[in-house]
Amino acid sequence: MTTVATERTNTPQFADGAALRDALRGSDYIADDDLATVVHLATVLDRPLLLEGPAGVGKTELAKTLAEVSGRRLIRLQCHEGLDDSRALYEWDYARQLLHVQMLRDRIGVELADFDTLAEASAHLATQDFGLYSEAFLAARPLLAAILSEEPVVLLVDEVDRTEESMEALLLEVLAENQVTVPEVGTFTARTRPWVILTSNDTRELSAALKRRCLHYHLGYPSPEREREIVGARAPEVESAAVAEVVELAGHLRTLPLRKSPSTSEVIDAARIAAVLAATGRSTADSSELLYAALLKYSSDVDLVHGRGGTARAPEDDRAVPRPTVAASPANTTTNVFRGHGGKGHGRS
Repeated sequence: MTTVATERTNTPQFADGAALRDALRGSDYIADDDLATVVHLATVLDRPLLLEGPAGVGKTELAKTLAEVSGRRLIRLQCHEGLDDSRALYEWDYARQLLHVQMLRDRIGVELADFDTLAEASAHLATQDFGLYSEAFLAARPLLAAILSEEPVVLLVDEVDRTEESMEALLLEVLAENQVTVPEVGTFTARTRPWVILTSNDTRELSAALKRRCLHYHLGYPSPEREREIVGARAPEVESAAVAEVVELAGHLRTLPLRKSPSTSEVIDAARIAAVLAATGRSTADSSELLYAALLKYSSDVDLVHGRGGTARAPEDDRAVPRPTVAASPANTTTNVFRGHGGKGHGRS
């Protein structure tokens, strides 16, 4: 059996990349022109979009916001080690199948009444269709759910690099053909065209076959100007001076050979911490370690920033990173604190 349905498109479309960029901005997602254009092309060409880059730079949030501004439902497949087809594609609802068999008990008894041996009865049963393997008994997981959806959706395959390579093979039919094959039933073709976004944190190299079927965009850390805008949009309660200070600190930390550089989402957290502490009158010495608590997640990175241990620093950084201030005063900005301790200013604007 092959299930084919007429595709419908009844969700808002975007005239061009600029229109999509403005729509995303209206939902507080600050995308640059190139990113918005690539996303728009993916929607127009019906091609999956693979977003690669460090964790926390907005890859997953882009898919969520795209679903919001387009009026499409978001279907998310969160990838992890050990993910298999029963969690990604489908599995059979055995409880419902068993109930169905019990309801058909009388019919089965009538069918088998004329057979004298178990072998004959079994052979006859094999020729009968009791409807056990049909769409009614399929428990659709994210990939099949996106294909079966009567309304257009955004399908997010999140952190695909966390799965084994064998899982990528399961994705290829969906990405290339917009269909899913269930051996016992047949092939289900997409009833509407899903917009597919895959994300990867670059923890392993994805297969060439997977990449060949996708448009690709590398989403890295934003420029200081854009990051200030992002933080301001996501944390509007934080004063602009505090936002600028925390963004500058994060930019400097990213120049160091840290085990994990601060992500944009962590910069947003740090800015909110700075605002809360400034409102309570906490001193610079007290607040600095709490900012690092949002920005630095490994003890080795904390040691590096404070100049402890033997980990090598970036060539231009001959001192430990000083403790930042969350005050709004221009005379006491993060840049001045750095320079006051003999370090270089690190603003990239």
